Amino acid sequence: MSSAQTDRGRTDAAARAGRAGQATRVAAGKVWLVGAGPGDAGLLTLRGLRALESADVIVADRLGARAVLDGLAADGVRLTAEVVDVGKLPGHHAVPQDAINALLVRLARDGKTVVRLKGGDPYVFGRGGEEVHACQEAGVAVEVVPGITSAISVPAIAGIPLTHRGVATAFTVATAHDQIASLGGGRDHTVVLLMGVGTLANSAITLARGERGGDCPVAIVEDGFGPRQRVTVGTLATIAHQAAERGVRSPAVVVVGDVVRLSPYAPAAMATLDLMNHDPLAPRKAPTP
Repeated sequence: MSSAQTDRGRTDAAARAGRAGQATRVAAGKVWLVGAGPGDAGLLTLRGLRALESADVIVADRLGARAVLDGLAADGVRLTAEVVDVGKLPGHHAVPQDAINALLVRLARDGKTVVRLKGGDPYVFGRGGEEVHACQEAGVAVEVVPGITSAISVPAIAGIPLTHRGVATAFTVATAHDQIASLGGGRDHTVVLLMGVGTLANSAITLARGERGGDCPVAIVEDGFGPRQRVTVGTLATIAHQAAERGVRSPAVVVVGDVVRLSPYAPAAMATLDLMNHDPLAPRKAPTP
């Protein structure tokens, strides 16, 4: 074999290796599942922001996620990524979950850095586990960036701590679509209901049947951190009627328990709570007829 042929063979081999290396690099996309928090760009984590800045494509939810993108833009943060909206409305999922999973995999296989921007935290009723599993099954690199869940942050903006010494020692987060009849505990066990407006009356009746009773305090925080933010405070016996009168709408977080009495939005009669002597486990007096 001549030296020219040898050189040409080496050149061809190098070209093939270069193309293979390029193909490998192109195929090495990644998916980041980023929790956007409750919708305030100031509550997005620094790691989440860095992921957004490095993204080629942002696959965004409706609640929380779009508000954060708008907030970042208003603050002068310029993101170069293409934004794909896969947001869901109550009772209407324009892009089914299986299609979202497939989209994340396809974009990553195309070599894209993809941020799946999800409201709240990806692992708190966000179906983040399903998206991670889909990526892993497809051999796509995936990483989760936790976010601030609305279950904690939205009550906080209404001045409601989910636990408080002498008032509540535990809390449960559930969706009103779940079976909440099995949620035990009294007023010292705070219940946070997400996606609970449509089934509010049934939830209130169900929770009132237990130790909490019909006079247990309840707060509804609508559109937390959003332009329609509003707080409605009542009891399990009255809250459904109050919500209907005020035209309460989703998104909203419902908080049930004595911690609601600590909110500045609680009416004066309900807000009276002597924390030095309060015993949440003490037997309650029967309501006056």
